[in-house]
Amino acid sequence: MKFQIGDKVVINHSNDDGVVVDFINDKMVMVEVRGVQFPVYLDQIDFPYFRDFTKNKKIFEQKPAKVINENLKREKINKAEKVENGVWLYFSPIFDTDEFGDEYVEKLKIQLINNTHYAFNFEYELKLLGNAEFELKNNIQPFENFHIHDVAYENMNDSPSFDFVFSLVQENPKMADHFEAHIKIKTKQLFNKIEELKKNNLPHFSHILFENYPVKPKEEVKDTFSLDALRNKGFKVLYDAKDARKHLAPPRSVIDLHIEKLTDRWKHLSNFEILSIQLKEFEKYFDLSVSHYQPSLIVIHGVGEGILRDEIHNLLKYKKEVKSFVNQYHPNYGYGATEIFFKY
Repeated sequence: MKFQIGDKVVINHSNDDGVVVDFINDKMVMVEVRGVQFPVYLDQIDFPYFRDFTKNKKIFEQKPAKVINENLKREKINKAEKVENGVWLYFSPIFDTDEFGDEYVEKLKIQLINNTHYAFNFEYELKLLGNAEFELKNNIQPFENFHIHDVAYENMNDSPSFDFVFSLVQENPKMADHFEAHIKIKTKQLFNKIEELKKNNLPHFSHILFENYPVKPKEEVKDTFSLDALRNKGFKVLYDAKDARKHLAPPRSVIDLHIEKLTDRWKHLSNFEILSIQLKEFEKYFDLSVSHYQPSLIVIHGVGEGILRDEIHNLLKYKKEVKSFVNQYHPNYGYGATEIFFKY
């Protein structure tokens, strides 16, 4: 390969100067331009000295200047505008060749792409077979690409789950406190994606985590400012019911009711106080699941003596929104979780 890591190169289509920072395979390299890293094919880059030599040569061969009408308007060059289309997770396969010369995927480069005007804090966790394999806490700036880590391709057979919790770096009272996003990729789906990349000569495939960061749900109006109180005082109160869900907190597909997940100050609490906190959290996310028309909800209650599990099961028996629920062995949670299925 004619390029080495650290070589200065020029991007042919944009004429931008960059630096080679990594090799992807025998056809592609990772380059960095003004702090942003992205993959390119070898035929899309060249050494800058060829461009500079050609430019200097034209200067020396320049003919006497012609008279130009300086009153002519110069054509404005429109720079490419940044497109705000959400936060994405990019998967870039890194290829290698075996002893027979056959190409195979060695690993996947995982990148977080923030195509919004907001800066976010994020907590990231990669789970394999339900167990935490890699964790990271960091932040990402507006329109920034963040390389999280590389995942061995063989690990993609272990039911990988890419889990995120986002929050705003600069707090906004109108925006949600946090937002959760989860991506699970099946082995067959991954294989088809990579075959599609190879067929179309593309460097990566992507999944959207969210398009717009959610707004904070409006607090309940109480006391003298309740809707009924306003009506009684002669005010005409109008609201659009179809917009109600826009103001709800984000739902969760999985909730963990272990007390250490709910509060840092639990060691001094009695068993009754702990159970009360756990059931209150369960009711909160059960109601949110129903309000957002979720098809199901997984509640992690642990095994222990089964007190929390039994309390939840007793509640579920009397909730009209419940189609069925089951506490059977789960590869991620063992017998420590109950899956609830809703009817609407």
